[in-house]
Amino acid sequence: QVQLVESGGGLVQAGGSLRLSCVASGRAFSSYGMDWFRQAPGKEREFVASISWSGGTTTYADSVKGRFSISRVNAKNTVFLQMNSLKPEDTAVYYCYARAIGTWGQGTQVTVSS
Repeated sequence: QVQLVESGGGLVQAGGSLRLSCVASGRAFSSYGMDWFRQAPGKEREFVASISWSGGTTTYADSVKGRFSISRVNAKNTVFLQMNSLKPEDTAVYYCYARAIGTWGQGTQVTVSS
């Protein structure tokens, strides 16, 4: 059983940075690959980034490649999403997702102003 809680969202200007955190309950955290998704108003939820259980393999959507970086610290049950060079089109609610068990967090709002 895993519960996920995101934090770190906020309002930033274009070109700024934010680091999102996702803290998971449960001792089996390191057994799961983890993803970040986002959803903007009126749009479908879209994939952003993923990381394997070991942290050795990462994958990014083309729209964020080179700007965002996903990482994890298993000893702290935490996954991070470092977001740099933010653009207005990055505005969305960001969700972390535990693969295999299909568990979502409640989301954290990111708003990028122009």
